[in-house]
Amino acid sequence: MTLSGLLITGVLAAQPAAAADPAGYQNVRINEVTSSNDDTVELYNMGSTAVSISGWKMSDDSFSPQSFSPSSSTIPAGGFVTYNSAKGLGDSDKLVIYTSSGTVVDRVDWATDKAKPAMARCGGDGTGAWVTATSATTFGASNASRCPSIPAASRVRINEVTSNGSDTVELYNGGTSAVSVGSWKYVDSDSSHSAASVSSSSPSATSIPAGGYVTFNSTIGLGDNDSVFLVDSSGNTIDSVTWATDGAKPSDERCANGTGRFQTATTATLGRVNSCSGSGGDDGGGGGGQNGQLLGGGGSLTSGCTPEAPSGTGSTPAGTLAWPGGLDVTIADNVCAFTTSTGPEGRDVSGLTFDPSNPSALWAVKNKNWLYKLVKSNDKWIPDSSWSATGKQIRFAGGSGEPDAEGLTFGSDGHIYVTSERDNAKNTAPKDTIMEFDPAATGSTLTPVHQWDMTSQFPELNTGDKDDANLGFEGVSYVPDSWLTANGWVDPLTGAAYNPANYPLHGSGLFFAGLEWDGTLHVYGLNSNGTFTTFGTIATGKAAVMDVTFDAGTQRLIATCDNTCGETHTFMKVNAGGALVPDVTYKNPAVMPTDNLEGFAIAPTSACVNGSREAVWSEDGIYGFGPGSSSYGHALYSGTFPC
Repeated sequence: MTLSGLLITGVLAAQPAAAADPAGYQNVRINEVTSSNDDTVELYNMGSTAVSISGWKMSDDSFSPQSFSPSSSTIPAGGFVTYNSAKGLGDSDKLVIYTSSGTVVDRVDWATDKAKPAMARCGGDGTGAWVTATSATTFGASNASRCPSIPAASRVRINEVTSNGSDTVELYNGGTSAVSVGSWKYVDSDSSHSAASVSSSSPSATSIPAGGYVTFNSTIGLGDNDSVFLVDSSGNTIDSVTWATDGAKPSDERCANGTGRFQTATTATLGRVNSCSGSGGDDGGGGGGQNGQLLGGGGSLTSGCTPEAPSGTGSTPAGTLAWPGGLDVTIADNVCAFTTSTGPEGRDVSGLTFDPSNPSALWAVKNKNWLYKLVKSNDKWIPDSSWSATGKQIRFAGGSGEPDAEGLTFGSDGHIYVTSERDNAKNTAPKDTIMEFDPAATGSTLTPVHQWDMTSQFPELNTGDKDDANLGFEGVSYVPDSWLTANGWVDPLTGAAYNPANYPLHGSGLFFAGLEWDGTLHVYGLNSNGTFTTFGTIATGKAAVMDVTFDAGTQRLIATCDNTCGETHTFMKVNAGGALVPDVTYKNPAVMPTDNLEGFAIAPTSACVNGSREAVWSEDGIYGFGPGSSSYGHALYSGTFPC
């Protein structure tokens, strides 16, 4: 295919208006396509209601619409349908989807072999960037598991568009390096229009800086019921947007900025962060203006509850990107909710994790040896009274001590694994351990099923100073062997591809523990006989690590740091050489306080609603924005993250 192929020859005008466009059609996106063998196409519904696709048609670069037979005539909210193209799709081709009345729904173009094994949206079904996938096995399901690293150019998104006379298009670069766009072209859904180049539009643009914007006025005009399709110099689709009548007046904007679904804005914000204050299709929790809102909270401190101001605030690392989820954040617990007999001041909630088999349950640990199972009630996370209304105390092996519990994760066996950096009964000495607990065990106190002690590996923490002893294991995450092997992780002990069979007692995954002392990750195989295998140390690029999370949705391991590193989360991937390395770093939503926010968890993708899932933070000092603020005395914050 050449760029001249973007000239659409009189197709739409020839289509009879067989029926009105179905409600919500603009929320249907081509999500994956392959030009190999069966020429399979996947459509995804980003909206909150089902959409009928009865009578819809498709075409390739011949622009001759033909009927197709989808797996279902209705796409449920957040659902997929697939079909095999009887027309056939070529090595260098395009795919256009039309409603029964001839309105263009979506379109994707690809150059030679870019749809082999598949061309897929990555970084969010329906909203992500178009890239060549690693395999074509996700038809009818989320693309995340087969998405490679997103190249710099694909981090450029159509971010806002107007059809109110100025007909302006805004592009946003969500990457960490500038992207050249001078040779890129765009076209709308009008069959009489040829593609126009970005550089020849007004004002002319040739490059977008990292985290920056480019706006230009469309030379081909944009209508009330129209689309914009953006392609690179090779003819591969970068991004697209479709809107219904008046949907781009005053503008159609992505919410959250740069990543979310499109919605009609109340005010155009061209050249800056989207306001997300409009209506419809919002997957980012908008309604709070340019920087969002901090919602909820308040209440009077209970007796003994004593918030503590943050300390050790550092700078945000260079290249950090804005939070990709919703701008609004909700305070998600009752005031002074975590006062205990060993911690009456109510502070010290640290690690968080969702139960992967039950995303309605959030688990938390409190430094002074407490474990909580939390459930939602009126938008607040509260202790599950069926498990324990006050939390359960945890002990070291043999029932002794007070673990300075910091991080937790679920293993494949459904057990909870908790890190401790000290025994609070002897807090001048480190005790860096990982303890395994059975959450189904009865009683108000839990003792470990197994315990692994790594203290001797960190002599730098054993100085007799309680502050040094307090810089040990913070977060921990279980990472399945299947992810490590599928991504080609190289075993540091052998120098070859990781082979789980070499370690028969370790179960089905490894544990990555974050060390606050220097921000490194330490990798362990926890053996069923109580021994462990040490696989070495991994640099995160951060000064400290407070929590560690493996997220199956993004296929990334996340290293979280609090105010020490500017409230940031580094998403890590396995690179081409088989090493685990930083991929991208995000900063917390702008409305959140700069505090000791030590815990972080993202809900599984099974909990996605309208393209988003919950993200939760815990604040160790319950200080919020200080005395008199709605956040004073609260530990938990809830926001959204793209699916």
